[in-house]
Amino acid sequence: MAFYKGMNYLHRYYYLRMNSVKFFKFILVFYFLFSCGNESKVEKEIAKIPVSIETERFDQLFAELTTENLPELKENYPFLFSEKYADSIWINRSKDTIQQEVNKEVTKIFPDFSEEEQQLRSLVQHVRYYFPEIKEPRVVTITSDVDYRNKIVLSKELLIIALDTYLGKDHHFYEGIQKYLKRNFIKEQIVPDVAGMYAKNLVGPIRDRTFLGNLISFGKELYLKDLFLPDFDDAQKLGYTQEQYQWVEINEEQIWRYFVDRQLLYSTDSDLMPRFLYPGPFSKFYLEEIDKEAPDRVGQYIGWRIVMSYMKNNNVSLRQLLLADAETIFNNSKYKPAR
Repeated sequence: MAFYKGMNYLHRYYYLRMNSVKFFKFILVFYFLFSCGNESKVEKEIAKIPVSIETERFDQLFAELTTENLPELKENYPFLFSEKYADSIWINRSKDTIQQEVNKEVTKIFPDFSEEEQQLRSLVQHVRYYFPEIKEPRVVTITSDVDYRNKIVLSKELLIIALDTYLGKDHHFYEGIQKYLKRNFIKEQIVPDVAGMYAKNLVGPIRDRTFLGNLISFGKELYLKDLFLPDFDDAQKLGYTQEQYQWVEINEEQIWRYFVDRQLLYSTDSDLMPRFLYPGPFSKFYLEEIDKEAPDRVGQYIGWRIVMSYMKNNNVSLRQLLLADAETIFNNSKYKPAR
């Protein structure tokens, strides 16, 4: 203390400032370690949840289809064979040269499915930790004539993955498909897409027709997806490149100001959804200097940020979040993007 009193004003100022900085750094380190400790504890609990994922490669079984094994295949996979088609149709399709090329390309990219299987196991463990009533799925991989609108089908306890929609963004099968769509036709996007389907099923259909209602609904989905995929980066969760994600991070305040200044939040104009929430080449601000750089679906990012702020500033459970309406979430979120 005598040392402190003997200092002149300037020295005291720097002494206090240095110690304040040290104390602040100490608090940050303590908070980081405490948060990591809590997260580590949760992850250890999640890792204990018994989940067994065994992928059934129907794509490979169909590639080896014969008149003899067709009845057994139809019995084991009735949901993949429409009764309105005769057996000859399935046999002919399996022998079709295009189908055989698809089989060859899928086998090239997915000689086995062990890495994705392990990631799916971790995903289902996380889903079941937060929602124990959800059962582990039966996982079936197929080819689908590149039906990219149904890359993932998740119904009750059945998960179907169309592998021919994940062969790589530059694959020649995808010629003629818009660039913004095939950007995510990569194997690394399979598990985020599955997580997105789990989140979508849990959130349910959008009932609030306002732009805000849609923002919040997508925000709920992304919030759940974030919990389900702790080892994936945020760009993957949104289906963005790193550059696109950096753009929305940097421009969050400007995006929000655009929505507020133009009084879009409570609008029911259906044109807002494809402009800011649905996949597209870019988000349509109708401002030339922005539209050239803005990625699609910036509204989903804003919705995610609002829901994150709501969960941070309110003591509510995940189930309460899912039941809460958009206006309640927004009004209690204290959302304010950093300048």
